[in-house]
Amino acid sequence: MATETKRDYYEVLGVSRDASKDELRSAYRRLARQYHPDVSKDEHAEERFKEVNEAYQVLNDDERRAQYDRFGHAGLNQADMGGFGFSPFEDIFAEMFGFGAGRGGPARRGPHRGNDLRYDLEISFEEAVFGVEREVNLHRQETCEHCHGSGAEPGTSPIRCNECGGSGQIRRAQQSIFGSFVNVSTCPRCGGTGEVITTACTVCHGAMQVDVERNLRVSVPAGVDDGMRVRLAGEGDQGLYGGPAGNLYVVLHVKPHKYFQRRENDVLLNININVTQAALGDVIKVPTLEGEAELKIEAGTQPGTVSRMRGKGVPRLRGAGRGDQIVLINVQVPTRLSERQRELLVELGETMGSDVSPQTERGFLDKLKDTLGL
Repeated sequence: MATETKRDYYEVLGVSRDASKDELRSAYRRLARQYHPDVSKDEHAEERFKEVNEAYQVLNDDERRAQYDRFGHAGLNQADMGGFGFSPFEDIFAEMFGFGAGRGGPARRGPHRGNDLRYDLEISFEEAVFGVEREVNLHRQETCEHCHGSGAEPGTSPIRCNECGGSGQIRRAQQSIFGSFVNVSTCPRCGGTGEVITTACTVCHGAMQVDVERNLRVSVPAGVDDGMRVRLAGEGDQGLYGGPAGNLYVVLHVKPHKYFQRRENDVLLNININVTQAALGDVIKVPTLEGEAELKIEAGTQPGTVSRMRGKGVPRLRGAGRGDQIVLINVQVPTRLSERQRELLVELGETMGSDVSPQTERGFLDKLKDTLGL
C-alpha cells in the first residue's frame, strides 16, 4: 500500500514560493471561508481546512518558512508546532467578520487628561542668547463655571441612557460562517458614558468646557536655540471629569542676526580689515553680543586668519560657562585709490619685487576647522 504524501504548502494555499505575507494572508482568508466545516458541504472540508491551517501557520512564520524552503516537510518538528487544529486566528477573523472589536469596553465617565497645546513664539538672536520673559496670548478649553463641568443646566441632572441601559455599550449578536458572535460597541447615544443630558447648560451647551482667552508669562532660559520648546506644565486644555490639564509647549523661532551666526555655543563673525592693518597690525573694535570689544590684529595677519575671543559666545543651557566668539578676518583689497595712495603703493611694490611663490601653508578652511574643532 502506497504511503500518502503530504502536499506542498505553497500548493495548498495556491501561491508562488516567493509570495509575500499579504498574499499568504489573502489566500488563507479565501480558503478558510471555502473549507470551514460549518459552511462547506464538501465531505473532505474538515481535512482541507486543517491542511490550509497548517500551511498558513508554517509559511506565515519566517523561521519555519525558511526551514521548510530548505528541507521541506522533513525539516519541520511537528511536536514543536503544537499540532494543527482549528486555530482561531483572532486578528484575521475579527477583520473578516467584525467580532472582538469591543473587547476594550466603552468610554466610561472618568478622568480624562486635557489636550496639550502648542504656541509658536518668535524671539531675537539676543533674547535666545541671554533669555527673556515674554507674555503670550492663547485660547484654551476650561471647565464651564456655569455647570461646573457637568454639561447640564444647574438644577438638572443627566439621566441614564435608555439605549444602552446605562452600560455605555451596545451588544449585538452577529452570525458568521464560524457561528454566532457578540459584537460590542460604544453606545452612539451617550458616547459610552451611560448618561444622557436632557437639559444642556446654556453656556457650554453640554460640552462641559468653554473656550477661554488667557495671557501667560513665558520664561525663556538663556542659551536656547531655534526649534527648542519650553514646557509650561498644566497650562494646556483642562481635563474632563476631574482629569489633569494638558501642557503648553512654546516652540521658539529665533530670528537671524545681522552679523552673527551661531554654531552650538560659539558665535561666528566675519570682519574686514585693510592691507595696512594686516601688514602693520592694529587694535580694532569689533561687535560682540554685549557691545563692542577690542581685538588685536597681529602684524603680518594673512587673509583667512581665525581669532578666538574667549567667553564671548552663548551661555551653556545645561552647565556653567559660555562659548566663544570666532572671528574670521578678511583682508580687503582697495578698489578705488587716490593719486597719492596709488603712488605710495607703486613705490611699495617696487621694493617688494614681483616674484610669485606657490602656497605652502594650509588653506583657510583647514585653519577654520582646527579653530572650531571640526
